Amino acid sequence: MSIKIHIHVTHRCHTNGQKTLEVDGNTVGEALKNFVALYPGMGKELFDKKGKLLHYIEIYLNKVSAYPGELEKPLKDGDELQIITFLAGG
Repeated sequence: MSIKIHIHVTHRCHTNGQKTLEVDGNTVGEALKNFVALYPGMGKELFDKKGKLLHYIEIYLNKVSAYPGELEKPLKDGDELQIITFLAGG
């Protein structure tokens, strides 16, 4: 099943500048793991050492927040994921 992932601009250095790509997956977590398998540098950008999403990463499924339980959300062919990074500074 083909899932489109939209890459946040801050992560495009890990995807050779690609803005979007397609992976397979039955859940959000499975799709993200397949994404990380293609682009290993994204693993540390998305997940902590326990495999949970970092607190400043937000996943949107078809333009709607997938929180809570985003990694377990089921996917269907043609779904789109957006990886959003919350930035802060001062």
